[in-house]
Amino acid sequence: MKNIVRLDLYNQDGYSRGRSGIVVLLWWLVQGSLFRFSLHNMYGWRRFLLKLFGARIGAGVRVRSTARFTYPWKVSIGEHSWVGDYAEFYSLDSIEVGAHCVVSQQAYLCTGSHRMDDPNFGLITKPIVLKDGAWVASRSFVYPGVTIHEMGVVGACSTVTKDVGAGEVHIGSPARFKKYRFEDKR
Repeated sequence: MKNIVRLDLYNQDGYSRGRSGIVVLLWWLVQGSLFRFSLHNMYGWRRFLLKLFGARIGAGVRVRSTARFTYPWKVSIGEHSWVGDYAEFYSLDSIEVGAHCVVSQQAYLCTGSHRMDDPNFGLITKPIVLKDGAWVASRSFVYPGVTIHEMGVVGACSTVTKDVGAGEVHIGSPARFKKYRFEDKR
């Protein structure tokens, strides 16, 4: 077979986690203990921990204790946004969440993947942006490089591979336009 994946040749020398290995390890320890086992209503405590590790977090943000952040210093969350239980911010690249957004339980925001046509499985990263008022519903998967525009909605269990327009509702796998969020947008 001519083309074969060679994972033994994989390297990510050109990739930067943005902090030293010690800081990454410290974050993983804090996230797995002080963050994870904080009480339900300790939103201020979790905001503090995220900010301590470089996340930009607005006032009134509510992050559940089971949410996970790979590299919080690559995350920005605008004021009064919510992050649900077991939401995953796979932040190999930046994730920008606007104000008054919802990232529901078990949603997965994925900024990294690999080149399938590269025998060395090269790393690819692209940012994800959720504009003000966007909502990513439960168990949805958002691909690297996607922008969900103002008041855009991703329906539950959807796979988002392309941008969602302002005020649009996209559902399915792959997610496709279904309707406008508000009737007056027609």
